[in-house]
Amino acid sequence: MRTDKEHKDHIRLDMHSCMPLRWQDESFLPQLIRYKQSGFDAVCVNICFDAVPWEQGVLSLANFRNYLKKNADTYLLIEKYSDFEIAKQEGKLGVFFDIEGGKSLSDHIGMIEVYYRLGVRWMLLAYNNANNLGGGCLDQEDKGLTVFGKQVIEKMADLGMMLCCSHVGYKTASEAIEYNPNPSIFSHSNPKGVYDHPRNIPDNLMKQCASKGGVIGINGIGIFLGENLASSDILVQHIDYAVQKIGIEHVGLGLDYVFDQKELSDFVKAHPEVFPNEKFAAGITMASPEQLPEIGELLTKKGYKSYDIDLIFGENWLRVIKKVWK
Repeated sequence: MRTDKEHKDHIRLDMHSCMPLRWQDESFLPQLIRYKQSGFDAVCVNICFDAVPWEQGVLSLANFRNYLKKNADTYLLIEKYSDFEIAKQEGKLGVFFDIEGGKSLSDHIGMIEVYYRLGVRWMLLAYNNANNLGGGCLDQEDKGLTVFGKQVIEKMADLGMMLCCSHVGYKTASEAIEYNPNPSIFSHSNPKGVYDHPRNIPDNLMKQCASKGGVIGINGIGIFLGENLASSDILVQHIDYAVQKIGIEHVGLGLDYVFDQKELSDFVKAHPEVFPNEKFAAGITMASPEQLPEIGELLTKKGYKSYDIDLIFGENWLRVIKKVWK
């Protein structure tokens, strides 16, 4: 039987969070500590996505890395699997990075290694709309994984960068999961079987991901959870549904919490080509990191044991990380 100490020693990881797009603005960066205060040990932070210039992502990386270095008593840049335990032991918040969409490569496959060396540990192929890697989840017709997309997946696997299929078209995602020699992830996607939204994923994709050892990260965005509701109750409904469909070993958290919600609202309004008005509410509610304890309590009430909760809150992610990262 596991002891309370063993339960507390486990790493709690949120696989996706979003700081402001304004790379030169550090005013929100101190809020990262909210993850540690809420019970998380590590968080993956987005640096850019397909709807913004790729150069912005490089500048964001420079800014984040500079901030983490200046505050090394509080944060640890996660670069390898063992860093998670070091961050936990030292009482620091571990931080690493992600990219949402292959436009960030600027058509140059060598950029994958540049990003990896700077701390990016997963990338998804296309953000809502098609690019030269594959289709997006909002495309009228998803034409599938491209030749360049396959080359990107090969390079990512060789370097140890995880492949994410959130925001990606269903056909492209299925082909990518099949083509990837490593487990793939949906870092922040919810079950379409609970709530029908084009950003959510059907059971067959969830099962395909799990069959190759991957993990589905449940996000906390209200328009993907239900009628723009982001309560812990409805988030737990999505977690439980996924567990029943694909097993406890394949479900995690990727809350997709956005720190500057006004910037998000303004960006959504200004870019209907990426966020169609009929599918994306202007005022999006979202679950915050502070809901982690309540989510745990609700899972316990549903009959989940402490070991089950450890898996969902981080250990499942760490299993994939240990297998994929170099």
